Amino acid sequence: MEVKVGAKIKNALKRDREVIFTTTREDFPLVADHGAGDFIYDIEGNRFIDFSSFVSCYNLGVNGNALIRAAAKKQIDRLMHGMFMDYYEEPPVRLAERLVGMLPPGFGRAFFSNSGTEANEDAIKLVKLFTKRRHIIAFYGAFHGRSMGSLALTASKTAHRAHFGPFVNVSHAPYPDPYRFDGDPEDCSQASIDFIEQNILKREVPPEEVAAIFFEPIQGEGGYIVPPRGFFKELRRLADKHGILLVDDEIQAGYMRTGKFLALSNFGTVADIYTFAKSFGAGFPLAATVARKSLGDTPAGAHAGTFGGNLVASAAASASLDYIKHNMRSLQKGIVRKGGKIMKRMNELKERYEYVGDVRGIGLMIGVELVKSKSTKEYAPNERNSVIMDCFKKGLVLLPAGRSAIRIIPPLTVSDGNIDKGLDILEEAIKKNAK
Repeated sequence: MEVKVGAKIKNALKRDREVIFTTTREDFPLVADHGAGDFIYDIEGNRFIDFSSFVSCYNLGVNGNALIRAAAKKQIDRLMHGMFMDYYEEPPVRLAERLVGMLPPGFGRAFFSNSGTEANEDAIKLVKLFTKRRHIIAFYGAFHGRSMGSLALTASKTAHRAHFGPFVNVSHAPYPDPYRFDGDPEDCSQASIDFIEQNILKREVPPEEVAAIFFEPIQGEGGYIVPPRGFFKELRRLADKHGILLVDDEIQAGYMRTGKFLALSNFGTVADIYTFAKSFGAGFPLAATVARKSLGDTPAGAHAGTFGGNLVASAAASASLDYIKHNMRSLQKGIVRKGGKIMKRMNELKERYEYVGDVRGIGLMIGVELVKSKSTKEYAPNERNSVIMDCFKKGLVLLPAGRSAIRIIPPLTVSDGNIDKGLDILEEAIKKNAK
Protein backbone atom coordinates (compact mmCIF):
# COMPACT_ATOMS: atom_id res chain seq x y z
CA MET A 1 0.00 0.00 0.00
CA GLU A 2 1.30 3.45 -0.91
CA VAL A 3 0.01 6.38 1.15
CA LYS A 4 -1.46 9.13 -1.02
CA VAL A 5 -0.92 12.73 0.05
CA GLY A 6 -3.72 14.58 -1.69
CA ALA A 7 -5.27 18.04 -1.79
CA LYS A 8 -7.01 17.74 1.60
CA ILE A 9 -3.76 17.02 3.40
CA LYS A 10 -1.82 19.74 1.57
CA ASN A 11 -4.56 22.25 2.36
CA ALA A 12 -4.60 21.27 6.05
CA LEU A 13 -0.81 21.72 6.30
CA LYS A 14 -0.98 25.11 4.57
CA ARG A 15 -3.70 26.38 6.92
CA ASP A 16 -1.82 25.05 9.93
CA ARG A 17 1.34 26.96 9.00
CA GLU A 18 -0.63 30.21 8.72
CA VAL A 19 -2.25 30.19 12.18
CA ILE A 20 -0.34 27.78 14.48
CA PHE A 21 3.03 28.42 16.11
CA THR A 22 5.74 25.99 15.01
CA THR A 23 6.00 23.09 17.47
CA THR A 24 7.64 19.69 17.03
CA ARG A 25 5.81 18.43 13.96
CA GLU A 26 7.40 15.45 12.24
CA ASP A 27 8.52 15.55 8.61
CA PHE A 28 5.78 13.19 7.48
CA PRO A 29 2.35 14.77 6.79
CA LEU A 30 0.04 12.81 9.07
CA VAL A 31 -3.29 14.63 9.44
CA ALA A 32 -5.14 12.27 11.75
CA ASP A 33 -8.93 12.10 11.46
CA HIS A 34 -9.96 9.10 13.53
CA GLY A 35 -8.58 5.87 14.88
CA ALA A 36 -9.36 2.61 16.61
CA GLY A 37 -7.23 -0.10 18.21
CA ASP A 38 -4.01 -0.49 16.24
CA PHE A 39 -4.90 1.94 13.46
CA ILE A 40 -4.86 5.65 12.59
CA TYR A 41 -6.88 7.01 9.65
CA ASP A 42 -6.07 10.37 8.08
CA ILE A 43 -8.42 12.88 6.45
CA GLU A 44 -7.99 11.27 3.04
CA GLY A 45 -8.77 7.77 4.26
CA ASN A 46 -5.20 6.42 4.42
CA ARG A 47 -4.83 3.79 7.11
CA PHE A 48 -1.70 3.45 9.25
CA ILE A 49 -0.51 0.85 11.73
CA ASP A 50 0.29 2.82 14.85
CA PHE A 51 3.71 2.13 16.37
CA SER A 52 3.63 5.48 18.20
CA SER A 53 0.57 5.22 20.48
CA PHE A 54 0.30 8.96 19.77
CA VAL A 55 3.54 9.46 21.74
CA SER A 56 2.59 6.82 24.29
CA CYS A 57 -0.79 8.40 25.07
CA TYR A 58 -2.93 5.50 23.87
CA ASN A 59 -1.47 2.52 25.71
CA LEU A 60 -4.81 0.70 25.50
CA GLY A 61 -5.36 1.31 21.80
CA VAL A 62 -5.96 4.31 19.58
CA ASN A 63 -8.91 6.32 20.92
CA GLY A 64 -9.00 4.17 24.04
CA ASN A 65 -11.29 1.20 24.46
CA ALA A 66 -15.07 1.00 24.78
CA LEU A 67 -14.96 1.14 28.60
CA ILE A 68 -12.94 4.34 28.59
CA ARG A 69 -15.16 6.03 26.03
CA ALA A 70 -18.34 4.97 27.87
CA ALA A 71 -17.06 6.36 31.18
CA ALA A 72 -16.17 9.68 29.55
CA LYS A 73 -19.54 9.97 27.78
CA LYS A 74 -21.42 9.20 30.99
CA GLN A 75 -19.53 11.90 32.90
CA ILE A 76 -20.02 14.44 30.10
CA ASP A 77 -23.80 14.14 30.55
CA ARG A 78 -23.47 14.76 34.30
CA LEU A 79 -20.85 17.51 34.72
CA MET A 80 -17.78 18.17 32.57
CA HIS A 81 -15.85 20.60 34.78
CA GLY A 82 -16.24 20.81 38.53
CA MET A 83 -13.43 23.16 39.65
CA PHE A 84 -11.99 20.39 41.80
CA MET A 85 -9.35 22.63 43.38
CA ASP A 86 -12.06 24.76 45.02
CA TYR A 87 -15.06 22.46 45.36
CA TYR A 88 -15.35 18.74 46.07
CA GLU A 89 -16.23 15.98 43.61
CA GLU A 90 -15.90 12.23 43.71
CA PRO A 91 -14.39 11.29 40.30
CA PRO A 92 -10.89 12.72 41.03
CA VAL A 93 -10.90 11.22 44.54
CA ARG A 94 -11.92 7.87 43.11
CA LEU A 95 -9.10 8.17 40.58
CA ALA A 96 -6.55 9.05 43.27
CA GLU A 97 -7.62 6.03 45.31
CA ARG A 98 -7.16 3.77 42.31
CA LEU A 99 -3.79 5.27 41.41
CA VAL A 100 -2.40 5.07 44.94
CA GLY A 101 -3.54 1.45 45.05
CA MET A 102 -1.21 0.71 42.10
CA LEU A 103 1.84 2.22 43.82
CA PRO A 104 4.20 0.81 46.47
CA PRO A 105 3.04 1.03 50.11
CA GLY A 106 3.32 4.41 51.77
CA PHE A 107 2.04 6.61 48.94
CA GLY A 108 -1.11 8.54 49.61
CA ARG A 109 -1.32 12.10 48.33
CA ALA A 110 -1.85 13.11 44.70
CA PHE A 111 -2.04 16.39 42.84
CA PHE A 112 -3.76 16.42 39.45
CA SER A 113 -2.83 18.70 36.56
CA ASN A 114 -3.13 18.68 32.78
CA SER A 115 0.19 17.63 31.25
CA GLY A 116 3.55 16.03 31.91
CA THR A 117 5.39 19.32 32.18
CA GLU A 118 2.89 20.47 34.82
CA ALA A 119 3.33 17.23 36.76
CA ASN A 120 7.06 17.90 36.94
CA GLU A 121 6.53 21.56 37.80
CA ASP A 122 4.36 20.36 40.69
CA ALA A 123 7.11 17.98 41.77
CA ILE A 124 9.68 20.81 41.76
CA LYS A 125 7.47 22.81 44.12
CA LEU A 126 6.84 19.81 46.35
CA VAL A 127 10.50 18.85 46.79
CA LYS A 128 11.40 22.42 47.68
CA LEU A 129 8.52 22.62 50.12
CA PHE A 130 9.24 19.27 51.77
CA THR A 131 13.02 19.66 52.08
CA LYS A 132 13.38 23.46 52.39
CA ARG A 133 16.28 23.09 49.93
CA ARG A 134 16.76 24.99 46.66
CA HIS A 135 18.90 22.88 44.28
CA ILE A 136 17.97 19.96 42.01
CA ILE A 137 19.97 17.37 40.06
CA ALA A 138 18.83 15.91 36.73
CA PHE A 139 20.52 14.11 33.83
CA TYR A 140 21.87 14.96 30.40
CA GLY A 141 19.53 13.58 27.77
CA ALA A 142 16.54 14.11 30.05
CA PHE A 143 13.22 15.43 28.84
CA HIS A 144 10.86 16.55 31.60
CA GLY A 145 8.87 19.21 29.77
CA ARG A 146 9.06 22.64 28.15
CA SER A 147 7.54 25.01 30.72
CA MET A 148 10.03 27.08 32.68
CA GLY A 149 10.58 24.89 35.74
CA SER A 150 10.60 21.55 34.00
CA LEU A 151 12.68 23.05 31.18
CA ALA A 152 15.46 23.57 33.71
CA LEU A 153 15.45 19.79 34.22
CA THR A 154 15.36 19.06 30.48
CA ALA A 155 18.76 18.65 28.83
CA SER A 156 18.04 16.85 25.59
CA LYS A 157 18.47 19.45 22.83
CA THR A 158 19.66 23.05 22.87
CA ALA A 159 16.61 23.99 20.79
CA HIS A 160 14.45 23.34 23.85
CA ARG A 161 16.33 25.86 26.00
CA ALA A 162 17.72 28.55 23.68
CA HIS A 163 16.82 32.13 24.78
CA PHE A 164 14.60 30.97 27.67
CA GLY A 165 16.93 31.24 30.68
CA PRO A 166 17.67 31.87 33.48
CA PHE A 167 16.33 28.65 34.91
CA VAL A 168 15.68 26.99 38.25
CA ASN A 169 18.89 25.86 39.96
CA VAL A 170 19.63 22.49 38.34
CA SER A 171 22.89 20.60 37.83
CA HIS A 172 23.10 17.80 35.26
CA ALA A 173 24.97 14.52 35.37
CA PRO A 174 25.64 11.94 32.62
CA TYR A 175 22.87 9.36 32.32
CA PRO A 176 24.32 5.84 32.16
CA ASP A 177 24.21 4.77 28.51
CA PRO A 178 25.76 1.29 28.13
CA TYR A 179 25.94 1.55 24.33
CA ARG A 180 27.91 4.78 24.26
CA PHE A 181 29.97 4.42 27.42
CA ASP A 182 33.71 4.37 26.78
CA GLY A 183 34.56 1.23 28.73
CA ASP A 184 32.77 -1.75 30.23
CA PRO A 185 29.04 -1.01 29.85
CA GLU A 186 28.39 -2.21 33.39
CA ASP A 187 30.73 0.49 34.71
CA CYS A 188 28.66 3.38 33.35
CA SER A 189 26.36 3.35 36.39
CA GLN A 190 29.21 3.94 38.78
CA ALA A 191 30.65 6.61 36.49
CA SER A 192 27.38 8.52 36.70
CA ILE A 193 27.21 8.18 40.50
CA ASP A 194 30.85 9.25 40.79
CA PHE A 195 30.15 12.33 38.65
CA ILE A 196 27.35 13.40 40.99
CA GLU A 197 29.48 12.88 44.07
CA GLN A 198 32.80 14.23 42.82
CA ASN A 199 31.66 17.05 40.53
CA ILE A 200 28.22 18.25 41.61
CA LEU A 201 28.21 17.63 45.37
CA LYS A 202 31.85 18.62 45.91
CA ARG A 203 32.30 21.41 43.35
CA GLU A 204 28.90 22.95 42.60
CA VAL A 205 26.51 22.67 45.52
CA PRO A 206 26.75 21.07 49.00
CA PRO A 207 24.51 18.01 49.39
CA GLU A 208 22.53 19.63 52.22
CA GLU A 209 21.22 22.15 49.66
CA VAL A 210 20.03 19.54 47.13
CA ALA A 211 16.30 18.89 47.33
CA ALA A 212 15.91 16.10 44.78
CA ILE A 213 17.23 14.10 41.86
CA PHE A 214 14.83 13.88 38.92
CA PHE A 215 15.14 11.05 36.40
CA GLU A 216 13.37 8.94 33.80
CA PRO A 217 13.72 5.19 34.43
CA ILE A 218 14.21 4.83 30.68
CA GLN A 219 15.11 8.07 28.93
CA GLY A 220 12.50 8.83 26.29
CA GLU A 221 13.34 11.89 24.20
CA GLY A 222 17.00 11.20 24.95
CA GLY A 223 16.94 8.07 22.81
CA TYR A 224 15.20 5.28 24.77
CA ILE A 225 18.28 4.73 26.90
CA VAL A 226 18.02 1.78 29.29
CA PRO A 227 20.53 2.03 32.17
CA PRO A 228 22.12 -1.01 33.83
CA ARG A 229 19.79 -2.78 36.25
CA GLY A 230 21.71 -1.73 39.36
CA PHE A 231 21.87 2.00 38.63
CA PHE A 232 18.81 3.17 40.51
CA LYS A 233 19.67 1.19 43.63
CA GLU A 234 22.98 3.08 43.73
CA LEU A 235 21.18 6.36 43.09
CA ARG A 236 18.80 5.53 45.95
CA ARG A 237 21.76 4.84 48.22
CA LEU A 238 23.35 8.17 47.29
CA ALA A 239 20.11 10.08 47.81
CA ASP A 240 19.44 8.48 51.21
CA LYS A 241 22.97 9.24 52.35
CA HIS A 242 22.36 12.97 51.88
CA GLY A 243 18.63 13.24 52.60
CA ILE A 244 17.85 13.91 48.94
CA LEU A 245 14.48 12.94 47.44
CA LEU A 246 14.13 10.87 44.26
CA VAL A 247 11.54 11.97 41.69
CA ASP A 248 10.66 9.36 39.07
CA ASP A 249 9.21 10.73 35.82
CA GLU A 250 7.01 7.86 34.60
CA ILE A 251 5.30 10.02 31.99
CA GLN A 252 6.44 8.06 28.93
CA ALA A 253 7.90 4.85 30.32
CA GLY A 254 5.23 4.02 32.89
CA TYR A 255 1.63 2.86 32.94
CA MET A 256 2.44 -0.76 32.02
CA ARG A 257 4.53 0.06 28.93
CA THR A 258 7.49 -1.96 30.23
CA GLY A 259 5.31 -4.81 31.53
CA LYS A 260 5.09 -3.33 35.03
CA PHE A 261 2.85 -0.49 36.11
CA LEU A 262 5.91 1.51 37.12
CA ALA A 263 8.92 1.29 34.83
CA LEU A 264 11.13 1.87 37.87
CA SER A 265 9.91 -1.43 39.33
CA ASN A 266 12.02 -3.21 36.71
CA PHE A 267 15.05 -1.91 38.63
CA GLY A 268 13.96 -2.93 42.13
CA THR A 269 13.82 0.64 43.46
CA VAL A 270 11.16 2.93 44.90
CA ALA A 271 11.14 6.73 44.47
CA ASP A 272 9.73 9.38 46.81
CA ILE A 273 7.58 11.13 44.21
CA TYR A 274 6.16 9.84 40.92
CA THR A 275 4.88 11.89 38.01
CA PHE A 276 2.39 10.61 35.41
CA ALA A 277 0.78 11.95 32.23
CA LYS A 278 0.34 10.76 28.62
CA SER A 279 -1.44 7.37 28.88
CA PHE A 280 -2.58 8.17 32.41
CA GLY A 281 -5.30 10.38 30.92
CA ALA A 282 -6.42 7.66 28.48
CA GLY A 283 -6.58 10.24 25.69
CA PHE A 284 -7.57 13.23 27.82
CA PRO A 285 -5.29 15.97 29.19
CA LEU A 286 -4.49 14.70 32.67
CA ALA A 287 -1.38 14.35 34.81
CA ALA A 288 -0.60 13.37 38.38
CA THR A 289 2.14 13.97 40.92
CA VAL A 290 2.06 11.48 43.80
CA ALA A 291 4.20 11.63 46.94
CA ARG A 292 4.94 9.49 49.96
CA LYS A 293 2.50 10.19 52.78
CA SER A 294 5.40 10.66 55.17
CA LEU A 295 6.53 13.79 53.28
CA GLY A 296 3.47 15.70 54.47
CA ASP A 297 0.87 17.95 52.89
CA THR A 298 0.81 21.33 51.14
CA PRO A 299 -0.42 24.43 53.01
CA ALA A 300 -3.78 25.80 51.87
CA GLY A 301 -3.29 28.15 48.94
CA ALA A 302 0.28 27.07 48.20
CA HIS A 303 -0.67 25.23 45.03
CA ALA A 304 -3.78 24.74 42.90
CA GLY A 305 -5.05 24.95 39.33
CA THR A 306 -8.25 25.42 37.38
CA PHE A 307 -8.58 22.22 35.39
CA GLY A 308 -6.57 19.72 37.45
CA GLY A 309 -8.74 16.72 38.20
CA ASN A 310 -11.14 17.51 35.37
CA LEU A 311 -14.15 15.26 35.85
CA VAL A 312 -14.32 13.79 32.34
CA ALA A 313 -10.59 13.09 32.30
CA SER A 314 -10.81 11.56 35.79
CA ALA A 315 -13.66 9.28 34.76
CA ALA A 316 -11.77 8.09 31.67
CA ALA A 317 -8.56 7.56 33.63
CA SER A 318 -10.37 5.58 36.32
CA ALA A 319 -11.89 3.31 33.68
CA SER A 320 -8.43 2.83 32.19
CA LEU A 321 -6.93 1.90 35.58
CA ASP A 322 -9.82 -0.46 36.25
CA TYR A 323 -9.15 -2.19 32.95
CA ILE A 324 -5.46 -2.55 33.78
CA LYS A 325 -6.14 -3.88 37.26
CA HIS A 326 -8.67 -6.46 36.04
CA ASN A 327 -6.44 -7.57 33.14
CA MET A 328 -3.06 -7.18 34.80
CA ARG A 329 -1.80 -10.72 34.33
CA SER A 330 -2.75 -11.05 30.67
CA LEU A 331 -1.43 -7.57 29.89
CA GLN A 332 1.91 -8.32 31.54
CA LYS A 333 2.31 -11.59 29.68
CA GLY A 334 1.35 -10.00 26.39
CA ILE A 335 3.70 -7.02 26.79
CA VAL A 336 6.67 -9.23 27.67
CA ARG A 337 5.97 -11.67 24.84
CA LYS A 338 5.30 -9.01 22.20
CA GLY A 339 8.29 -6.96 23.30
CA GLY A 340 10.49 -10.04 23.06
CA LYS A 341 9.17 -10.74 19.59
CA ILE A 342 10.01 -7.22 18.38
CA MET A 343 13.45 -7.26 20.04
CA LYS A 344 14.28 -10.59 18.38
CA ARG A 345 13.31 -9.28 14.95
CA MET A 346 15.23 -6.02 15.42
CA ASN A 347 18.33 -7.80 16.69
CA GLU A 348 18.28 -9.95 13.57
CA LEU A 349 18.33 -6.72 11.52
CA LYS A 350 21.15 -5.45 13.71
CA GLU A 351 23.23 -8.49 12.75
CA ARG A 352 22.40 -8.02 9.08
CA TYR A 353 22.87 -4.27 8.58
CA GLU A 354 25.95 -2.23 9.48
CA TYR A 355 23.98 0.91 10.28
CA VAL A 356 21.65 -0.70 12.82
CA GLY A 357 23.88 0.01 15.79
CA ASP A 358 21.86 -0.83 18.90
CA VAL A 359 18.54 -2.34 19.90
CA ARG A 360 17.36 -1.73 23.47
CA GLY A 361 14.25 -1.54 25.56
CA ILE A 362 11.97 -3.21 28.07
CA GLY A 363 8.53 -4.51 27.19
CA LEU A 364 6.93 -2.43 24.46
CA MET A 365 9.27 0.54 24.88
CA ILE A 366 11.98 -0.23 22.31
CA GLY A 367 14.61 1.94 20.68
CA VAL A 368 16.58 1.15 17.53
CA GLU A 369 19.63 3.39 17.09
CA LEU A 370 21.00 3.94 13.61
CA VAL A 371 24.68 4.83 13.15
CA LYS A 372 27.06 5.48 10.28
CA SER A 373 28.96 2.34 11.23
CA LYS A 374 29.15 0.00 14.19
CA SER A 375 32.83 0.78 14.71
CA THR A 376 32.51 4.57 14.99
CA LYS A 377 28.94 4.71 16.39
CA GLU A 378 28.58 8.04 14.61
CA TYR A 379 24.99 9.21 14.75
CA ALA A 380 22.94 8.79 11.57
CA PRO A 381 19.99 11.19 11.81
CA ASN A 382 19.45 11.46 8.06
CA GLU A 383 19.24 7.70 7.65
CA ARG A 384 16.90 7.51 10.65
CA ASN A 385 14.62 10.16 9.20
CA SER A 386 14.59 8.45 5.81
CA VAL A 387 13.59 5.14 7.37
CA ILE A 388 10.73 6.76 9.29
CA MET A 389 9.51 8.57 6.18
CA ASP A 390 9.63 5.42 4.07
CA CYS A 391 7.63 3.60 6.73
CA PHE A 392 5.03 6.38 6.70
CA LYS A 393 4.68 6.08 2.94
CA LYS A 394 3.89 2.37 3.40
CA GLY A 395 1.38 2.89 6.20
CA LEU A 396 3.39 2.61 9.42
CA VAL A 397 3.70 5.48 11.92
CA LEU A 398 6.96 5.64 13.90
CA LEU A 399 8.63 8.43 15.87
CA PRO A 400 12.25 9.46 16.35
CA ALA A 401 14.07 9.68 19.68
CA GLY A 402 17.45 11.09 20.58
CA ARG A 403 19.88 12.00 17.83
CA SER A 404 19.33 8.98 15.58
CA ALA A 405 17.08 6.41 17.26
CA ILE A 406 13.64 5.14 16.27
CA ARG A 407 10.99 4.49 18.92
CA ILE A 408 8.80 1.42 18.68
CA ILE A 409 5.89 2.02 21.04
CA PRO A 410 2.72 0.39 19.72
CA PRO A 411 -0.40 0.16 21.88
CA LEU A 412 0.03 -2.48 24.57
CA THR A 413 -2.97 -4.28 23.10
CA VAL A 414 -1.51 -4.42 19.56
CA SER A 415 -2.24 -7.68 17.75
CA ASP A 416 0.50 -10.08 16.71
CA GLY A 417 -0.65 -9.77 13.12
CA ASN A 418 -0.18 -6.01 13.11
CA ILE A 419 3.19 -6.34 14.83
CA ASP A 420 4.29 -8.60 11.99
CA LYS A 421 2.92 -6.26 9.32
CA GLY A 422 4.54 -3.24 10.93
CA LEU A 423 7.90 -4.96 11.30
CA ASP A 424 7.76 -6.07 7.66
CA ILE A 425 7.37 -2.43 6.62
CA LEU A 426 10.19 -1.35 8.94
CA GLU A 427 12.49 -4.07 7.67
CA GLU A 428 11.80 -3.08 4.07
CA ALA A 429 12.65 0.55 4.90
CA ILE A 430 15.87 -0.42 6.69
CA LYS A 431 16.88 -2.58 3.74
CA LYS A 432 16.09 0.24 1.30
CA ASN A 433 18.25 2.76 3.18
CA ALA A 434 21.21 0.44 3.76
CA LYS A 435 24.41 1.44 1.94
